[in-house]
Amino acid sequence: MADFNGDDLSRSRFVRALLTDSEFVDTDFSRSWFRGVEMHDVVMRGVELCDVRIDGEFERLVLNGVDVAPLVEAELDRREPERAKMRPVDPAGFREAWQIVERRWASTVERARGLDPQLLHESVDGEWSFIETLRHLAFATDAWVSRAILGNPTPWHPLELPWDGMPDTPGIPRDRAVRPSLDEVLAVRHDRMAVVRSVIESLTDESLAARTEPVAGDSWPPSRSFEVRQCLLIVLNEEWHHRQFAERDLAVLEARVSR
Repeated sequence: MADFNGDDLSRSRFVRALLTDSEFVDTDFSRSWFRGVEMHDVVMRGVELCDVRIDGEFERLVLNGVDVAPLVEAELDRREPERAKMRPVDPAGFREAWQIVERRWASTVERARGLDPQLLHESVDGEWSFIETLRHLAFATDAWVSRAILGNPTPWHPLELPWDGMPDTPGIPRDRAVRPSLDEVLAVRHDRMAVVRSVIESLTDESLAARTEPVAGDSWPPSRSFEVRQCLLIVLNEEWHHRQFAERDLAVLEARVSR
Protein backbone atom coordinates (compact mmCIF):
# COMPACT_ATOMS: atom_id res chain seq x y z
CA MET A 1 0.00 0.00 0.00
CA ALA A 2 1.43 3.37 -1.06
CA ASP A 3 1.42 6.01 1.69
CA PHE A 4 1.60 9.67 0.69
CA ASN A 5 1.99 11.70 3.88
CA GLY A 6 2.71 15.38 3.44
CA ASP A 7 3.61 14.85 -0.22
CA ASP A 8 2.74 17.52 -2.78
CA LEU A 9 0.89 15.73 -5.58
CA SER A 10 -0.58 18.90 -7.06
CA ARG A 11 -1.31 18.74 -10.80
CA SER A 12 -1.00 14.94 -10.80
CA ARG A 13 -2.89 13.00 -13.45
CA PHE A 14 -4.39 9.59 -12.75
CA VAL A 15 -5.58 7.74 -15.86
CA ARG A 16 -7.12 4.28 -15.51
CA ALA A 17 -5.66 4.23 -12.00
CA LEU A 18 -7.02 1.83 -9.40
CA LEU A 19 -7.70 3.71 -6.16
CA THR A 20 -10.24 1.35 -4.62
CA ASP A 21 -10.18 1.06 -0.82
CA SER A 22 -8.00 4.16 -0.60
CA GLU A 23 -8.13 6.63 2.27
CA PHE A 24 -7.84 10.39 1.94
CA VAL A 25 -7.23 12.32 5.16
CA ASP A 26 -6.76 16.11 5.34
CA THR A 27 -6.39 16.13 1.55
CA ASP A 28 -6.97 19.16 -0.65
CA PHE A 29 -8.82 18.43 -3.92
CA SER A 30 -9.43 22.09 -4.80
CA ARG A 31 -9.77 22.78 -8.56
CA SER A 32 -9.50 19.06 -9.35
CA TRP A 33 -11.33 17.42 -12.24
CA PHE A 34 -12.86 13.95 -12.12
CA ARG A 35 -14.04 12.60 -15.48
CA GLY A 36 -15.42 9.12 -16.14
CA VAL A 37 -14.75 7.93 -12.58
CA GLU A 38 -16.58 5.26 -10.57
CA MET A 39 -17.41 6.08 -6.95
CA HIS A 40 -19.38 3.15 -5.53
CA ASP A 41 -19.72 2.68 -1.76
CA VAL A 42 -17.72 5.83 -1.06
CA VAL A 43 -17.92 7.44 2.38
CA MET A 44 -16.97 11.09 2.91
CA ARG A 45 -17.01 12.62 6.38
CA GLY A 46 -16.06 16.05 7.57
CA VAL A 47 -15.80 17.32 4.00
CA GLU A 48 -16.32 20.83 2.67
CA LEU A 49 -17.99 21.00 -0.75
CA CYS A 50 -18.21 24.57 -1.99
CA ASP A 51 -18.84 25.62 -5.60
CA VAL A 52 -18.81 21.98 -6.75
CA ARG A 53 -20.38 20.89 -10.05
CA ILE A 54 -21.18 17.22 -10.56
CA ASP A 55 -22.70 15.71 -13.69
CA GLY A 56 -23.40 11.99 -13.69
CA GLU A 57 -25.65 9.19 -12.55
CA PHE A 58 -26.64 9.13 -8.90
CA GLU A 59 -28.22 6.37 -6.86
CA ARG A 60 -28.59 6.70 -3.10
CA LEU A 61 -26.56 9.89 -2.71
CA VAL A 62 -26.87 10.67 1.00
CA LEU A 63 -25.95 14.19 2.11
CA ASN A 64 -26.17 14.86 5.84
CA GLY A 65 -28.53 11.93 6.26
CA VAL A 66 -30.80 12.82 3.30
CA ASP A 67 -30.88 10.76 0.09
CA VAL A 68 -30.92 13.60 -2.43
CA ALA A 69 -30.80 11.47 -5.59
CA PRO A 70 -34.63 11.23 -5.88
CA LEU A 71 -34.88 14.97 -5.24
CA VAL A 72 -32.42 15.71 -8.02
CA GLU A 73 -34.27 13.39 -10.41
CA ALA A 74 -37.60 15.04 -9.61
CA GLU A 75 -36.18 18.52 -10.16
CA LEU A 76 -34.62 17.54 -13.49
CA ASP A 77 -37.96 16.09 -14.61
CA ARG A 78 -39.72 19.28 -13.50
CA ARG A 79 -37.35 21.42 -15.54
CA GLU A 80 -37.58 19.16 -18.59
CA PRO A 81 -40.96 17.35 -18.61
CA GLU A 82 -39.96 15.33 -21.68
CA ARG A 83 -37.06 13.87 -19.72
CA ALA A 84 -39.43 11.53 -17.87
CA LYS A 85 -40.59 10.20 -21.23
CA MET A 86 -37.11 8.76 -21.76
CA ARG A 87 -38.13 6.03 -19.29
CA PRO A 88 -41.02 4.44 -21.23
CA VAL A 89 -42.67 1.20 -20.15
CA ASP A 90 -44.60 0.14 -23.26
CA PRO A 91 -44.24 0.22 -27.07
CA ALA A 92 -46.29 3.41 -27.41
CA GLY A 93 -44.05 5.12 -24.87
CA PHE A 94 -40.91 4.08 -26.75
CA ARG A 95 -42.35 5.42 -30.00
CA GLU A 96 -43.14 8.75 -28.37
CA ALA A 97 -39.68 8.88 -26.78
CA TRP A 98 -37.94 8.30 -30.11
CA GLN A 99 -40.00 11.02 -31.78
CA ILE A 100 -38.81 13.39 -29.05
CA VAL A 101 -35.20 12.34 -29.61
CA GLU A 102 -35.41 12.93 -33.36
CA ARG A 103 -37.15 16.30 -32.98
CA ARG A 104 -34.72 17.60 -30.38
CA TRP A 105 -31.63 16.41 -32.21
CA ALA A 106 -32.84 18.01 -35.45
CA SER A 107 -32.99 21.34 -33.61
CA THR A 108 -29.52 20.83 -32.12
CA VAL A 109 -27.99 19.96 -35.51
CA GLU A 110 -29.58 23.08 -37.02
CA ARG A 111 -28.00 25.11 -34.22
CA ALA A 112 -24.62 23.54 -34.94
CA ARG A 113 -24.88 24.51 -38.62
CA GLY A 114 -24.80 28.13 -37.52
CA LEU A 115 -21.17 27.78 -36.44
CA ASP A 116 -17.98 27.67 -38.48
CA PRO A 117 -17.61 23.99 -39.50
CA GLN A 118 -14.15 23.88 -37.94
CA LEU A 119 -15.62 24.68 -34.52
CA LEU A 120 -17.62 21.47 -34.68
CA HIS A 121 -14.30 19.62 -34.29
CA GLU A 122 -13.33 21.67 -31.24
CA SER A 123 -13.37 20.20 -27.74
CA VAL A 124 -14.80 22.20 -24.83
CA ASP A 125 -13.18 21.45 -21.47
CA GLY A 126 -11.71 18.21 -22.77
CA GLU A 127 -15.08 16.76 -23.79
CA TRP A 128 -15.96 15.32 -27.19
CA SER A 129 -16.44 17.75 -30.04
CA PHE A 130 -19.87 17.99 -31.65
CA ILE A 131 -18.73 15.75 -34.52
CA GLU A 132 -17.27 13.19 -32.11
CA THR A 133 -20.53 13.15 -30.16
CA LEU A 134 -22.48 12.21 -33.30
CA ARG A 135 -19.89 9.54 -34.11
CA HIS A 136 -20.26 8.05 -30.64
CA LEU A 137 -24.05 7.95 -30.87
CA ALA A 138 -23.78 6.00 -34.11
CA PHE A 139 -21.57 3.53 -32.24
CA ALA A 140 -24.03 3.28 -29.34
CA THR A 141 -26.86 2.55 -31.77
CA ASP A 142 -24.90 -0.15 -33.57
CA ALA A 143 -23.84 -1.70 -30.26
CA TRP A 144 -27.24 -1.94 -28.59
CA VAL A 145 -29.58 -2.19 -31.58
CA SER A 146 -27.71 -3.48 -34.64
CA ARG A 147 -25.57 -5.94 -32.66
CA ALA A 148 -27.45 -6.76 -29.44
CA ILE A 149 -31.03 -6.72 -30.76
CA LEU A 150 -30.68 -7.46 -34.49
CA GLY A 151 -27.74 -9.86 -34.12
CA ASN A 152 -25.24 -8.28 -36.52
CA PRO A 153 -21.85 -9.27 -35.01
CA THR A 154 -19.88 -6.46 -36.70
CA PRO A 155 -22.16 -3.55 -37.60
CA TRP A 156 -19.50 -0.86 -37.25
CA HIS A 157 -18.86 2.04 -39.62
CA PRO A 158 -15.24 3.34 -39.78
CA LEU A 159 -16.35 6.75 -38.46
CA GLU A 160 -17.93 5.37 -35.30
CA LEU A 161 -16.35 6.14 -31.95
CA PRO A 162 -16.60 4.09 -28.73
CA TRP A 163 -16.26 5.73 -25.34
CA ASP A 164 -12.74 6.76 -24.36
CA GLY A 165 -12.40 4.24 -21.53
CA MET A 166 -13.25 1.24 -23.68
CA PRO A 167 -10.21 -0.99 -24.31
CA ASP A 168 -9.12 -1.25 -27.93
CA THR A 169 -11.04 -4.15 -29.46
CA PRO A 170 -10.18 -5.73 -32.82
CA GLY A 171 -12.75 -4.79 -35.43
CA ILE A 172 -14.19 -1.82 -33.54
CA PRO A 173 -13.05 1.52 -35.02
CA ARG A 174 -11.48 4.25 -32.91
CA ASP A 175 -9.97 6.98 -35.09
CA ARG A 176 -9.71 10.22 -33.09
CA ALA A 177 -7.61 11.92 -35.77
CA VAL A 178 -10.10 11.78 -38.66
CA ARG A 179 -11.99 15.02 -39.39
CA PRO A 180 -15.17 14.18 -41.32
CA SER A 181 -17.59 16.95 -42.25
CA LEU A 182 -20.90 17.35 -40.45
CA ASP A 183 -22.78 16.01 -43.47
CA GLU A 184 -20.51 12.96 -43.71
CA VAL A 185 -21.17 12.09 -40.08
CA LEU A 186 -24.88 12.82 -40.38
CA ALA A 187 -25.16 10.34 -43.25
CA VAL A 188 -23.99 7.58 -40.88
CA ARG A 189 -25.95 8.97 -37.97
CA HIS A 190 -29.25 9.20 -39.85
CA ASP A 191 -28.83 5.68 -41.21
CA ARG A 192 -28.43 4.33 -37.68
CA MET A 193 -31.32 6.43 -36.38
CA ALA A 194 -33.52 4.91 -39.08
CA VAL A 195 -32.57 1.44 -37.79
CA VAL A 196 -33.69 2.40 -34.27
CA ARG A 197 -36.90 3.91 -35.63
CA SER A 198 -37.69 0.71 -37.52
CA VAL A 199 -37.14 -1.47 -34.44
CA ILE A 200 -39.23 0.79 -32.20
CA GLU A 201 -42.08 1.12 -34.69
CA SER A 202 -42.39 -2.67 -34.85
CA LEU A 203 -42.37 -3.19 -31.08
CA THR A 204 -45.06 -5.22 -29.35
CA ASP A 205 -45.48 -5.95 -25.66
CA GLU A 206 -44.02 -9.40 -26.29
CA SER A 207 -40.99 -8.26 -28.32
CA LEU A 208 -40.22 -5.48 -25.82
CA ALA A 209 -40.09 -7.99 -22.94
CA ALA A 210 -38.16 -10.58 -24.97
CA ARG A 211 -34.48 -11.33 -24.49
CA THR A 212 -31.88 -11.13 -27.22
CA GLU A 213 -29.80 -14.04 -28.46
CA PRO A 214 -26.10 -13.79 -27.48
CA VAL A 215 -24.01 -12.56 -30.41
CA ALA A 216 -20.68 -14.33 -30.84
CA GLY A 217 -17.42 -12.47 -30.88
CA ASP A 218 -15.21 -10.39 -28.60
CA SER A 219 -16.98 -7.10 -29.14
CA TRP A 220 -19.45 -4.73 -27.50
CA PRO A 221 -21.77 -5.46 -25.88
CA PRO A 222 -20.44 -8.79 -24.60
CA SER A 223 -21.77 -12.05 -25.98
CA ARG A 224 -24.71 -12.57 -23.66
CA SER A 225 -28.48 -12.15 -23.58
CA PHE A 226 -30.13 -8.81 -22.80
CA GLU A 227 -33.72 -7.72 -22.40
CA VAL A 228 -34.79 -5.73 -25.48
CA ARG A 229 -36.27 -3.10 -23.17
CA GLN A 230 -32.87 -2.65 -21.48
CA CYS A 231 -31.07 -2.18 -24.81
CA LEU A 232 -33.51 0.48 -25.99
CA LEU A 233 -33.43 2.31 -22.65
CA ILE A 234 -29.64 2.52 -22.92
CA VAL A 235 -29.98 4.09 -26.37
CA LEU A 236 -32.54 6.63 -25.12
CA ASN A 237 -30.30 7.49 -22.18
CA GLU A 238 -27.31 8.04 -24.48
CA GLU A 239 -29.36 10.18 -26.84
CA TRP A 240 -30.82 12.38 -24.13
CA HIS A 241 -27.65 13.07 -22.20
CA HIS A 242 -25.30 13.53 -25.13
CA ARG A 243 -27.66 16.06 -26.69
CA GLN A 244 -27.62 17.98 -23.41
CA PHE A 245 -23.83 17.91 -23.40
CA ALA A 246 -23.78 19.04 -27.04
CA GLU A 247 -26.13 21.96 -26.32
CA ARG A 248 -23.99 22.97 -23.35
CA ASP A 249 -20.81 23.01 -25.43
CA LEU A 250 -22.43 24.71 -28.43
CA ALA A 251 -23.36 27.57 -26.10
CA VAL A 252 -19.69 27.92 -25.11
CA LEU A 253 -18.58 27.95 -28.74
CA GLU A 254 -21.25 30.49 -29.67
CA ALA A 255 -20.11 32.75 -26.82
CA ARG A 256 -16.52 32.62 -28.10
CA VAL A 257 -17.61 33.69 -31.57
CA SER A 258 -19.74 36.56 -30.30
CA ARG A 259 -16.94 38.20 -28.30
